[in-house]
Amino acid sequence: MPVLGAANDTHSFRPAPRTPHPPTLSRGFAPALRAGGGPAARKGAGVKQLPSQQDLRDWLADNPGATRRDIARAFGIKGSSKIDLKAMLRELEEEGSLPRRRSARSAGGLPPVTVLEVLAPDGEGDLFARPIEWRGEGHAPVILFVTQPGDPALGQGDRVLAKLEPIRGPDYDYQARLIRKLGVNPTRILGIFRMEAQGGRIVPIDKGGDKVWTVTETGGAQDGELVHAEPLGKNRFGPMRAKVIERLGDPSAPKAVSLIAIHEHGIRDTFPDAVIAEADQAGPVAEKGRRDLRDLPLITIDPWDARDHDDAICAEPDTDPENEGGFILWVAIADVAAYVRPNSELDREARRRGNSTYFPDRVVPMLPDILSGDLCSLHEGVDRPSIALRMVIDAQGNKRAHDFHRAMMCSRASLTYEQAQAADEGQLDDSTAPLAEGLAHLFAAYRALREARHRRAPLDLDLPERQIVLSEEGRVTSVAFKERFDAHRLVEEFMVLANVAAAETLREKGSALLYRVHEEPSPEKLEALRELARESGFALAKGQVLQTRHFNQLLAQAEGTEFDELINMATLRSMTQAYYAPQNFGHFGLALREYAHFTSPIRRYSDLIVHRGLISVHGWGDDGLSQWDVEHLEETAKAISEAERRSMAAERDTADRYLAAYLAERVGAEFTGRVSGVARFGVFVKLDETGADGLVPIRAIGDEYFRHDAEAQVLEGERTGFRIGLGQRVKVKLAEAEPVTGGLALELLEVEGEAPHRSGTRRRRKGPQRRAASKGHKASAKARKKLKRWR
Repeated sequence: MPVLGAANDTHSFRPAPRTPHPPTLSRGFAPALRAGGGPAARKGAGVKQLPSQQDLRDWLADNPGATRRDIARAFGIKGSSKIDLKAMLRELEEEGSLPRRRSARSAGGLPPVTVLEVLAPDGEGDLFARPIEWRGEGHAPVILFVTQPGDPALGQGDRVLAKLEPIRGPDYDYQARLIRKLGVNPTRILGIFRMEAQGGRIVPIDKGGDKVWTVTETGGAQDGELVHAEPLGKNRFGPMRAKVIERLGDPSAPKAVSLIAIHEHGIRDTFPDAVIAEADQAGPVAEKGRRDLRDLPLITIDPWDARDHDDAICAEPDTDPENEGGFILWVAIADVAAYVRPNSELDREARRRGNSTYFPDRVVPMLPDILSGDLCSLHEGVDRPSIALRMVIDAQGNKRAHDFHRAMMCSRASLTYEQAQAADEGQLDDSTAPLAEGLAHLFAAYRALREARHRRAPLDLDLPERQIVLSEEGRVTSVAFKERFDAHRLVEEFMVLANVAAAETLREKGSALLYRVHEEPSPEKLEALRELARESGFALAKGQVLQTRHFNQLLAQAEGTEFDELINMATLRSMTQAYYAPQNFGHFGLALREYAHFTSPIRRYSDLIVHRGLISVHGWGDDGLSQWDVEHLEETAKAISEAERRSMAAERDTADRYLAAYLAERVGAEFTGRVSGVARFGVFVKLDETGADGLVPIRAIGDEYFRHDAEAQVLEGERTGFRIGLGQRVKVKLAEAEPVTGGLALELLEVEGEAPHRSGTRRRRKGPQRRAASKGHKASAKARKKLKRWR
């Protein structure tokens, strides 16, 4: 369920989409151990006792070529027990039952400082790496990556400069410590394979990609397939070389669109077997010690296509005579912490993912479907464990008191936003008629909260959310902008208040937690916005500490004018991006002093950390914050903030590709839009109808030379003075739509009703005959000088 709408959590002012879970996703590749099954499989997960020498001999006979790491996994040996295993394996080496392991150093070895590529964590959460270059004999040595406090978050594909120590463990040859992160692998290649006489070539699929890679090792790839490749270096004279390492299938298949983004951005879309096994073992949670809230008329309100329901709400008038007109609100959140315990396989995988990632055709969930779509989900008529919050508000929407409970609840109904809205407007159906009184109380409480919100004056941007609708075959059937109801705002206000209560409680009780932080805009961005507003005929306060209400006043001035969309867009771009941190710096966009995410633990790891904090401070059980959680809170904050950005980029790229596929059949059609960016090579235009972004190449603007002012975000014709800049209204023709890259090429027809110069047409000369400036054109270069392009 969305916790914050488009106007509530910049930039993640990101809408919190609630789309359905996909058909069950692949469970991923099994760990290294495959042949024969091991004692751990026979005796159950988590076996810790050491095997006998004969057990080892028997298993090795069944699994020739197994590594020491395979052996440790097969017998469930972890931690310090690996030291004893190492001694046993040494004895087997001496008697000849186990081939002696050749030292990596004797086979050529690795230098003490080298570049490594980080691999995916193993089932135990250990991080391993491989050398970028290995020229020794045999397989490359196994490297255990040892992270230190303060290290940046590392994930699969990252490249690092590391210091190596030749410390032989039971399943590794070296230990590595970070010197410097080189960034996510810059040469990760995802593209379309094109067959040629001698091998082939790979054409990139990203809109900005301009490199073509020559391929000699094709890996069996067929012409036109989407492939993963890795670089082999550059010929002295010639193109870059690469080899295909993975074939991903037909890129034009409707449901391949999101797969492209998943691979391109490194989204973890498969669960290790150990994670699935742990999830499959989950069962009902014990009710002992929980408050019984099953008599409360709690309901869930979600999008029509939601499969998981992580929050339920209800309200009733407060009968306390000292709180006349006030309400008692209940918010019950799925108790995910009861299933995802600290340092478990589920916990480690959830932390790596950070959040669920939403695409039009599928969801890549943070938790396996048995938890996210079933055991943790607050389905109608099913008893579920929850962490519930009781809040008391007065008639003006101010929170007077709150308290948390670990509880059992049962949802009375699962309603859609449309059903709840219709009920508020007096249109009851079979589901809402029995809940009429409870729904009336909910909306009455919302209107009180709305008054409090109005006084607080959070940033109130008008940015509609786009919805891409697919057919069962995965093809786009329509693109529309979602309608926002009071029902959406009702749920948002309940969630915001609950998130505030969680942050207050943990801070008051001295618990570690992750805050949701949104800092104020930088002075440079504020000045750029102020000048743009002034030149557009509006005013943004100066000479005082700016608050969100000042931005809202600017937005109100522009509302209904030709500058409405431009001012909303510029205001959004002036904002910083929200992130997670153990320290509290407030939430500027929501105008709140402290804020934490508590209401969506099914899809956000930050909320799970907050739940564990509440469990610890209330003494509800041993599944609260672990010492490891507390000690690594800074690293966790960085990791999940980065994961959120990856998800946002993947979701955005997928939407672009679906829109390009949708518009491919309308090449040649004319569209209206607004300039959303200006570059030396052309202008970007956001189309009104679909919200898609396309590029008008500089060659398609007009038949003259255009000078580019990067700071002013303006292109100006050298001969005619024809100008095109950020925010102007345009008419364009769709010249090309490329579904694989998501790119749209446009031809410019008009700017604010005036056509650019074309061959064979007469144009006025630059100077006194320059076109008259309308109010919109008076937004001069000076007004735009400091407005940075944001995409």
